[in-house]
Amino acid sequence: MTLLEVGRVAKAHGLRGEVVVALGTDRTERLDPGSVLHTDRGPLVVAAARPHQHRWIVQFEGVAGREAADALHGVVLRAEPLDDPDALFVHELIGAAVVDLDGAPLGTVDAVEQNPASNLLVLDGGALVPVRFVTGRDDDGTLHVELPPGLLDL
Repeated sequence: MTLLEVGRVAKAHGLRGEVVVALGTDRTERLDPGSVLHTDRGPLVVAAARPHQHRWIVQFEGVAGREAADALHGVVLRAEPLDDPDALFVHELIGAAVVDLDGAPLGTVDAVEQNPASNLLVLDGGALVPVRFVTGRDDDGTLHVELPPGLLDL
């Protein structure tokens, strides 16, 4: 089973076993009650979650009290990939061929770098392509991009 990192427990919150979670995805349904998140210590089931500033306050089933919450500090949260054909997920982008609108190859995606303006595709030749320039994806995973003139000339 392929598991993707979706967040991390930042710290305990209060005295009742709640924790602060830094969610690494915009898919907030990962924290819906009943959702199962996998960790190196075993699965955690979300009992309740609410947004708090730029993070989430989460209560996991079976985690009661400050000591139990403190023990989760730094735990990486993983979940199974979502089935959404219209979304671009990082695990699907790595290794994908990238072509321009004329079909000319630009490279292969080595990594996806987070950036406040737009996440960046890091191509094998070192070029950076903002994800917002992706116009489509073929059935074989090839990404089509429409780039402004001169973007890759630097």
